[in-house]
Amino acid sequence: MRIVPNTAAGDPQTVFYHRCTIDLARGTIDIGDVPCRNLEEVLGGFGRSFQYLAARDVRDAFATENPMVVNTGLLTGSNVMTGLRTYFSAYSPLKVSNKGLPAAMWSAGSGKFGSKLKWAGLDELILENKADRPVIIVIRESDSGPQVELRPADHLLGKYCHEKILTLYAEFPNAHFAAIGPAGEHYEACYFAAIALSTENLLKTGDDKCRWAGRGGMGAVLGSKNVIGIVAEATDRLAKLTPETRALNKEIATGPGSRKFREKNRGGLGGTWANYEPLEQFHMVPQNNFRPTGDGTPALMFRDALEDDFVIKAESCYRCGINCHKNLYERKADGSKGAFRAKFDYEPLNLLSTNAGVHDPEEVWPLVALIDHLGMDSISCGTTINYVLDYNARHPDAPVFNGATFGDADKIRELIEQVGTGQLPELGQGSKRLSEQLGETDYAMHCKGLELPAYVPDTNPGYPWAIAGGHMSMATYMLVAMEGDTSLDYWVKAITERGLLVVRDDLLGLCKFAGLNAEAAARCLGDEIGLHVTREELLAAVKRAFIRALWLERKQGYERDDYTMPAQVFDRPNPAIKAEPFVTREFFAALSDRVWEVFDREIANLPPVEDEATS
Repeated sequence: MRIVPNTAAGDPQTVFYHRCTIDLARGTIDIGDVPCRNLEEVLGGFGRSFQYLAARDVRDAFATENPMVVNTGLLTGSNVMTGLRTYFSAYSPLKVSNKGLPAAMWSAGSGKFGSKLKWAGLDELILENKADRPVIIVIRESDSGPQVELRPADHLLGKYCHEKILTLYAEFPNAHFAAIGPAGEHYEACYFAAIALSTENLLKTGDDKCRWAGRGGMGAVLGSKNVIGIVAEATDRLAKLTPETRALNKEIATGPGSRKFREKNRGGLGGTWANYEPLEQFHMVPQNNFRPTGDGTPALMFRDALEDDFVIKAESCYRCGINCHKNLYERKADGSKGAFRAKFDYEPLNLLSTNAGVHDPEEVWPLVALIDHLGMDSISCGTTINYVLDYNARHPDAPVFNGATFGDADKIRELIEQVGTGQLPELGQGSKRLSEQLGETDYAMHCKGLELPAYVPDTNPGYPWAIAGGHMSMATYMLVAMEGDTSLDYWVKAITERGLLVVRDDLLGLCKFAGLNAEAAARCLGDEIGLHVTREELLAAVKRAFIRALWLERKQGYERDDYTMPAQVFDRPNPAIKAEPFVTREFFAALSDRVWEVFDREIANLPPVEDEATS
């Protein structure tokens, strides 16, 4: 990134980012500076990539005209703690309108790949068309700028994600990596394939401790281009910490914003895993395909219930003091740490245990680990399998696939293995298409084709307006448990004024777990990068990026009917949930009218974006 001395917020064209465009079919590589057209492009992430995607007419996510944009945020690779994010953006095979058109999507991951990409000299990588054979992309720093080449990837085919990364690490010991697994290699049969990102912990131990760009099938899009992995090799480039950034990092590591994700012995709440306990107080932990029963079984997956049988270690991404990873290890007879088992975040843990009717952690961790090995999004894979289990429980005389139902860990494992190796394309296309084919859509837990995370929709009418992951791009999923307000006025504001701002860090390159307030985020852009923007300018750019994403959904055929909830929420209120069943059809219709009144106006007022060729 290059900033010409000026007031960048007032004149974004004084900021240039370094882009590499590869035509995979021709093997041509073009590298150059691109001037930013607005503040969203300066900040980066999906704020920039969605403007690139908006210029494309894409009707099939696996068509060659669907580009893959790999980029970073302005703070990726900086000294700001958690400034590690990489963004993968494309039209999604999974998120589709009722007209069947793919929607723009991004997925973000941490690890050290994004920092290495930036240190190698690139802010953005655009992949056009499709290679005629499996390749890896190798990006290296040099005195004359980034050097980029394509190399054969046949030796990587069939390997698990972390095995691919370790193989590449042996060839490129000063690099970090992005790679797809077997699921991405079988992209036409697994739409929720993910992209694995390497971590220092993985490279040091050899354990499968990848970070993930999971949502929306970005691994499937990368696989459709015959790109098996990306190598970013560069010397670490970290300047001396300024007093301002040192103080900010201390706030991130110890302050209230990250408290939820830190260990209890460091003043935290224990990580995303700890969501089990407050949600269970209200019987809001998903069970048996998002249908809590109030029978107390979620407590079997509380962290305290597993402490005697496993060693649980809090580990971290590169130079991060939050230590949000809760890694599960074998507990030996003497109490010492044994072999690594799996990483237990709340979403994969719930969706493959309590929500699948599996309550033995010794049966659960192999399911979590297998999804990671094969390179799939645990949310979409888990939620789609949960639908299958529910369907089979309702149709014991005519089940689908292998007849798996709730609690059958062996058959669930079989489904995971088969879908991740391309053997179950009907399951691999996701819950929207599968439920439509089976003729039972009411209990398919998705919005706009993207599977719901592990938070019941009965208490979150904000899901339909999420523009990417249901809880990472619309922060309304915990509001009933935390604030308890179910009024219409409250929810209109929650969606149109509060919930959408969670995407801020998907421009900046920060992890949401840092919990920075808007004032601190704006200030650190000046302290660390030299980009001086006000809090108000930053939030306005974030909102424009969100509204542009809604406009882009309309471009792909989304209409009012696409923005709805699973019908079971309306038609079968769950009496076990300790909250007013407020998400009725009448409430949602009124909410939709009010929300669209706001968003329609903002879409109409969205400033036009000048064509790149004339900017």
